[in-house]
Amino acid sequence: MKIITDLASGFMGLFQTGGKTFIGWMSSIIPVVLLLLVLMNAIIAFVGDKKMAKLAKASSRNPVTRYLILPFVSAFMLGNPMAHSMGRFLPEYYKPSWYASIAQFCHTSNGVFPHINPSEYFIWLGIAQGVQKLGLNTMDLAIRYMFVGLLMNFIGGWITDFTTAYVCKQQGVTLSKKVEFN
Repeated sequence: MKIITDLASGFMGLFQTGGKTFIGWMSSIIPVVLLLLVLMNAIIAFVGDKKMAKLAKASSRNPVTRYLILPFVSAFMLGNPMAHSMGRFLPEYYKPSWYASIAQFCHTSNGVFPHINPSEYFIWLGIAQGVQKLGLNTMDLAIRYMFVGLLMNFIGGWITDFTTAYVCKQQGVTLSKKVEFN
């Protein structure tokens, strides 16, 4: 009988701990994320959808803007998963590479910009807790993680361009690289 009561107590303890964590987030990270989302939506509304589309199309002209600058701007302005939608303005040829780059960046920027991927923020908090116990600055780690992520996202996107070219040649498919403005 003791085993059953211990299991029931442990089971309820799990939910009580989860509730305490949730309340902690309600007074710390959730208001920050909410305000960052409001700011990003206000900026997008101020800039306008057409100008955002024009930015994405102009960015598709070279790998640096396509896989380094545009993913940063998209993730910062739109957050995950909306940042992926900026790829709709790119030529078909670059869409696989865009996805490779933006999907990675939405993870590697969480420590500095938690509004980008709030659903995964708990992972960063777990890492940050360990870093804090060592007496180290978590922002130093967050900045390094973001910069390494930007570099790796750029490399991943560009390598995917070569992979796309190989597959297109192998399959006899022609995708346009042309950027068309409306």
